[in-house]
Amino acid sequence: MTDPVSRPSKRATDELRQIIMERNYTRHAEGSCMIRCGDTHVLCTASLDERVPPWLRGGGKGWVTAEYGMLPRATGDRMRREAKNGQSGRTQEIQRLIGRSLRAVVDMKALGERQILLDCDVIQADGGTRTAAITGAWVALRDCVNWMMARDMLEKDPIIDHVAAISCGIYKGVPVLDLDYPEDSDADTDANFVMTGSGGIVEIQATAEGVAFSDESFGEMMSLARLGIDRLVDLQKLAVA
Repeated sequence: MTDPVSRPSKRATDELRQIIMERNYTRHAEGSCMIRCGDTHVLCTASLDERVPPWLRGGGKGWVTAEYGMLPRATGDRMRREAKNGQSGRTQEIQRLIGRSLRAVVDMKALGERQILLDCDVIQADGGTRTAAITGAWVALRDCVNWMMARDMLEKDPIIDHVAAISCGIYKGVPVLDLDYPEDSDADTDANFVMTGSGGIVEIQATAEGVAFSDESFGEMMSLARLGIDRLVDLQKLAVA
């Protein structure tokens, strides 16, 4: 562990921001969670639809998908609403990532011919919005499935594992966990890790912003990511206990 004073937040290299997961945040959704990762706040809701997409009808399997968006003043400068101007490539890429991440831990046959839609809306952004969305969306999904099970809509629990996500990076030559915006915007390397509670890797996105990173640096980021995911899964368990 290096001197935490090297990070703008003064956190240790393996220290997460303060994480708060508040369940049942909205009244109408079958599942909901407001996740706060430091100054990044994302509202995640899960909605049950008794229909699946046309290409899945009659197959006996369900579907889990996601939509992602940022409110106009989630950032320092007001952004134009994407609902008015069309989704950016970034938004489409992130919501596909969220959907893939949640589907990795759901038994679609056990879900039956139903669809669960996860809406992840960024209220305030300070780096790590996609990773917060994945982590909070799992809690909303868990509550939606619990809602269904309480009404005898399912023969067995379709959720087979936890899934969570965290960012890591190389900041001023040092591997660090859970980048906030000042670090993310000035990082030598930026990476996002999506993993299951049992340690399986769902997806890794890693980019060198300048000089290419080494195998050793990647291994250090991976080790930090596993520590972070373990802590996030523990917090998910506490949230839904």
